Amino acid sequence: MFKWVEIAEEDLILANHAFTLSSNIPYRLICYHAQQCAEKYLKAFLVSRLIDFPYTHVIDDLVKLCPAKLGLMNTLAATYKLTNFAVAKRYPGEYKKVTKEDAIEAVKLAELTKQVFGELLEKDGFHFSERDK
Repeated sequence: MFKWVEIAEEDLILANHAFTLSSNIPYRLICYHAQQCAEKYLKAFLVSRLIDFPYTHVIDDLVKLCPAKLGLMNTLAATYKLTNFAVAKRYPGEYKKVTKEDAIEAVKLAELTKQVFGELLEKDGFHFSERDK
């Protein structure tokens, strides 16, 4: 589980760092790394609860695997749109150009996912300071 969180953090760090570039900011890649961050935090939580999950990048499919009593379907509903950045937008194709606004929203959604699952993991006894051990 620690590795899932570590890699999720790297995705978020990279997404935020890309905004500091002076030109040619890769908004599409910011959105991709934001999606990856959210997905990995979700999977870290599932691993911590010993919940099996399929090989998928679909955020809402993963959220559906979480215990219903946590109410995450509503809390994380906005994050489902991150799924669009997982695969399709990484390759040439017919889709709307990813904008700065899209990237800002994607990072905010990744941070929301981090907050929600970070709090749940801490309640389960996972402490972020232990991550680096």
